[in-house]
Amino acid sequence: MEGVLWYVLTGTRGGPNRVRILRALDEQPRNANQLAEDLDLDYKTVRHHLDVLMDNNVLTNSGDDYGAVYLPSDQARHHWEIIETIIEQVDG
Repeated sequence: MEGVLWYVLTGTRGGPNRVRILRALDEQPRNANQLAEDLDLDYKTVRHHLDVLMDNNVLTNSGDDYGAVYLPSDQARHHWEIIETIIEQVDG
């Protein structure tokens, strides 16, 4: 999981936005539309990043597709110290 986190959050062009999304979801679970508004990002961009984070087991969701609420997965929570290290590096 550690390698996946480093790759997904720093190894790609979308890493900084994924860090922002993950930080926002740590504060409060939200749906894609709320994230787009709160982070001033395009809805389709947010959906893409949510899909990447879901595919890599960093996020989980509940509810139907459009209104699904996202939050960090249990696996992400288990590795949260690594995520915080990555966030510090990205925020540098």
